[in-house]
Amino acid sequence: MTRFIVSTLAAAALLAGAVPARAQDQGFSVNFGYFWPKGVESRASGDVLNANKCLDVTFVCEPQLFDIDDFGSGTFGAEYTVGLGRFIEVSGGIGYQSGSAPAIYERFQDVDGSEIDSELKLKIVPITGIVRVVPTGRRYPIQPYAGIGIAALRWHYSESGEFLDPRTLEIFRDQFKADGTEVAPIFLGGVRAPIGDSFLIGGEVRFTNAEGDLDPTEFQGDRIDLGGTTFLANLTWRF
Repeated sequence: MTRFIVSTLAAAALLAGAVPARAQDQGFSVNFGYFWPKGVESRASGDVLNANKCLDVTFVCEPQLFDIDDFGSGTFGAEYTVGLGRFIEVSGGIGYQSGSAPAIYERFQDVDGSEIDSELKLKIVPITGIVRVVPTGRRYPIQPYAGIGIAALRWHYSESGEFLDPRTLEIFRDQFKADGTEVAPIFLGGVRAPIGDSFLIGGEVRFTNAEGDLDPTEFQGDRIDLGGTTFLANLTWRF
């Protein structure tokens, strides 16, 4: 699937170079919206968030209480687009999203009765290349569209605060960090409408799926599931 998307984007880039400049209309868009992470049932095997909840693990574990939906977050970004004829356009863009969840242990507290609490945080910066197909044409009053693409997801995951060793029941304070870049496919759909001659306004839904590797000697799981659904509103200046 990833090879197919890369091939599609490469072909679109070659087409862009072959189309005369006067036939290409360009655009710059800004977007904002919300990223919704995968739920417990659909997360990858070995995912650190499920492991922290002691779900599907084979080692000694004390479950932490937190809500995976808390990793949902506002997101914003920008894209540069180039039209390839009447029905197709390609774009390159960048975005940003960051979510966190407070966590406490389900069955244990500190000796003074306070919670053993920590913060889990995930930040993702997607750099995207996308091909969109607009069946009605790129100048129609209402423009539904679908697209595929590829993203380089630059991610950073951390756990910081107080922790409980499940074997010794010792409470300690520490911070664990991991980061990386993962390649992910993007599937999207949306609808937009012109405002005058120079602007478009619309909404879009994107689906991504990727996993980042973690060191299992530092974290409960050996990976972090980066997939989810992003809902966006966008405004495009066409020139």
